[in-house]
Amino acid sequence: WKGKKIVLFSVPGAFTPTCHANHLPPYIEKYDEFKAKGVDAIAVVAANDAFVLSGWGRFEGVQDKLLMLSDTDAKWSESMGLSVDLSAVGFGTRTARYAMIIDDLVVKYVELEPAKGVTVSGADAVLSKL
Repeated sequence: WKGKKIVLFSVPGAFTPTCHANHLPPYIEKYDEFKAKGVDAIAVVAANDAFVLSGWGRFEGVQDKLLMLSDTDAKWSESMGLSVDLSAVGFGTRTARYAMIIDDLVVKYVELEPAKGVTVSGADAVLSKL
């Protein structure tokens, strides 16, 4: 992603209620707004395998608008302190709900959701930081 402006956001899991209804769809809907602000690519990371993410992308009509990236065991997210332990509800360690703006390989914005729901990692919040 050298020389590129990337928006990357993370969800704990594909098809989960908040991720499926409130987090992913606004990024698809506002794709043109991101492009107008110079974003080269939008990527979503989740603790699911590539097959699940591919299915979720097809179901949501992502087409070529978003990259669907798998952090299956959440190790990448965990290495940045951006994972969440959901073992109490049987999900194990997952990617937390967060967003970042990466410009020419430098992280310019990163926010981890402070509670349930989508605020600082949502499409509108990230658009306001571009």
